[in-house]
Amino acid sequence: MRCGRSGPSRSPSACWPTVPEAGLAQARDARQSPRLSAAETRHIARAFLPERAWGNRRDYYYGRSKLRHDPLFEGVLHWLPDDDRPVLDIGCGLGLLAHVLRQRQRRGRYTGVDVDAGKVVRARRAALRGRLAQVRFDAVDAQAGLPAHQGHVVLLDVLQYLDPAPQQALLEAASACVAPGALLLLRTPLATGDRRDHTTRIADRLAWLTGWMGTRPRHYPSATALEGRLARAGLTVHPPRPLHGRTPFNSWLLVAERPAAPG
Repeated sequence: MRCGRSGPSRSPSACWPTVPEAGLAQARDARQSPRLSAAETRHIARAFLPERAWGNRRDYYYGRSKLRHDPLFEGVLHWLPDDDRPVLDIGCGLGLLAHVLRQRQRRGRYTGVDVDAGKVVRARRAALRGRLAQVRFDAVDAQAGLPAHQGHVVLLDVLQYLDPAPQQALLEAASACVAPGALLLLRTPLATGDRRDHTTRIADRLAWLTGWMGTRPRHYPSATALEGRLARAGLTVHPPRPLHGRTPFNSWLLVAERPAAPG
């Protein structure tokens, strides 16, 4: 077990188990490390290069930095089963996760939705350049409803941009899309009151002020509230794990699964 120090009663969990809990063993692919190599990162990022040499390279450099320094994708690859179930990515942004899954030969149908229509257009363009098969991106306001889906669901760094009531509604809608035996992977900053918490709030606000995010941060949930909402939606919830790596942000991963149908 790999453990880190945490302040008194502030962190929901201080340990990331090296052996997953019962029922999640199928979520790990022991044949391949979840860590992305520098070559994989460069290959994915090239799909986001501008068409002209003098074009805007913001997405390219953002993608390279995100893939190399944010352990988000390592966490998803670590837990998401390689079982060809479809994946719904709520708040997909530029669709980097789709590239990561295809890079690692994950072939299940992928649907990415995001409220930012501009990012969706750029995600589609990069998916075409990367020749990603069975990948779809749609401009969707998740608060207005999610596309029909039964499979795995990922909800990554979205909740803090919603007020408490919309957060609850989105969690209920996302949970309803999780098929029996499938997972919901939820990464979000939590209200822990420590230095990481404060740093994350400042960074999220700056992302809004600079125009990278189309809305301001609104509410940072507690681990207890999230676990309760997911449990009421019929999912088995496992304790939050830190997923911030070497970044200064207060990122936590919750893994929840819908029990498989009997028989």
